[in-house]
Order: sequence, then structure tokens, then C-alpha cells
Amino acid sequence: MSPTSPLLSLPGAVPAEGRDEGVAAHYGDLFREQRALADGKGFVDLSHRGVVTVTGEERLSWLHLLLTQHVSELPAGQATEALILSAHGHIEHVLYLVDDGETVWAHVEPDTREALIGYLESMKFFYKADVADRTDDFAVVHLPAGSIAEVPDGVVVRETAHGRDLFLPRADLESFAERAGPAAGVLAYEALRVENHRPRLGFETDHRTIPHELGWVGSAVHLQKGCYRGQETVARVHNLGKPPRRLVFLHLDGSEVHLPAPGTPVRLASEGEEGRQLGFVTTSARHYELGPIALALVKRNVPVDAELRAGNTAAAQETVVEP
Repeated sequence: MSPTSPLLSLPGAVPAEGRDEGVAAHYGDLFREQRALADGKGFVDLSHRGVVTVTGEERLSWLHLLLTQHVSELPAGQATEALILSAHGHIEHVLYLVDDGETVWAHVEPDTREALIGYLESMKFFYKADVADRTDDFAVVHLPAGSIAEVPDGVVVRETAHGRDLFLPRADLESFAERAGPAAGVLAYEALRVENHRPRLGFETDHRTIPHELGWVGSAVHLQKGCYRGQETVARVHNLGKPPRRLVFLHLDGSEVHLPAPGTPVRLASEGEEGRQLGFVTTSARHYELGPIALALVKRNVPVDAELRAGNTAAAQETVVEP
């Protein structure tokens, strides 16, 4: 179970539900929180996420054998992301990584850390690497791109084009929030994630998702390395160029009151509600500028210019993964 954040006591905090339980969904004004993040202000409490570390002199060479990413020579301070696949190439885990020169730090989905640690421990054999669950001691905090918030000395930072993820001592979370505000909830964070077409494990994935469907080849999968579980599927689909599904971004009809829930069928608009299901909504959100938006997985052969419907809602698609 994920720790419950002390920042839920901040004024206006409304608890998140589902997989983001334990932190705030919002603090009373979703669009204001989105605008602040887009302007490089404030922070997001992601302290419900799991924190896993790997130490030892062979940590990188060992992880290199297990992950889809090339990490054997990962420079200290350079952020990356990586997947762990099943034997059939389906996505099981996503790790957001950085090495500080002595320790690999990763944050993961809240409900995956125990299974991830169990798998890593089972694969240690005689390698000089130690895996630890540090979730009780460290909290993940996100600073948006352009933020000038001061990072406390000694805090490990994972920096990407979308901002900085801090592995902050959990005991310092409240004092950091006092200095780094305003706080933004995970709904604002998710809306910007959808806008940027970034997939999330357990949202854009199901039991048969492969990396090519979500555009993770390149950012999380290194095609010039082998020696990891599921690599044969990755190579075969890459060479044939035919993943069964593809991720799309949807602009939803703003006249609808309700957003289509995850799992809502996606069909051709011309065929109406009785048409063939071509895919399903994975995440939907209300964006401060774009209005209602969503990500969806559809069959690879759906025309890129086809007008779609997500349930009862008209949807114009943008290509994320080329067919």
C-alpha cells in the first residue's frame, strides 16, 4: 500500500482515487494548477509512487541484462526510462531511472513495486547488486520544466524535457512544499501528460501491450542491444513494422458534460454506436487550453484521417504512433 501524503492536509486538497490514491487529485482549481505547471511554477506531489534503488559495483551491468534500455554505461545524472517485458514481449514494468554515481534510483507505479522488487531479486544470482524498497524513506516530487524552485542539497534529481523528478527525503516533504508552492494535484499533471502524448503503465497498457504500440521504442527501448527478456518480439515487430495497435491523441467534443471513461469503445463516427469497436479510451482529461482530450489505443489499420467516436462523444484524432 502506498504511503498517504501529509500534503493532503493543505487547504483545498481533494484526495485522488484509484491508482493515485494517497496524494491530492487537486487543490480546488484544476485549470489554475495546470496553468501554473505549464508556466514552470509550483510542484506536484507524487509521493505515492514507489521508489526502488539498486547499489553495488555491478548495478548497471546487471540491470543492462534485464532492461530494454542501454544502461551499462549510463552517465551519472543522466535520466532515462526503461521497461521490463514478459517472455512474449508484453510490458510488465516501467522504470524512470537516474544513476547518481553510486546508486540507481527509480520511481515506479505505486502498485508495481513489490512485484518489481521480487523479480529483480530473483534475477540477482551472483551479481554484486543490492535492490531496496526506499518508498517509506523517499518521496517523489515533480517540478515542471522551467521551474526555478531551489532543490535542497543532496537530493537526487532526475531531469527530463518535461521537468525534474526529485527523490526527496519523505521527512522533508512538508517543509519543501512550504517553499516550492503552489501545489498542483495529479489531475493537472495527468492532463499535461495526455497533452504531451506520454503513455503510462496501467493506463495506456493492458496485458498484451508491446512497446511499439505506445511509441516507447527509442525513449525506453534501445534497438541495438539484446540479452533481455522479450527482445525477440521487439526485434520481430520492429523489422516487420506492424504492431497490432497504435496510440492516438483525441480532441473530444467539448459540448459533452462527461468525459469518456477509460475502456470506452472507440468506433468510426460514420458507423455510429453499432459500428465495430476499433479501440478504446485509455486516459481522458480536461485541459485548460485544449478542452476535453484523451489518449486511446486503436487498431493499426484505422485510417489516420478517420473521424472517430469515443462512446457517444465525437473525437478528432492526432497520430502519435505511425501506422
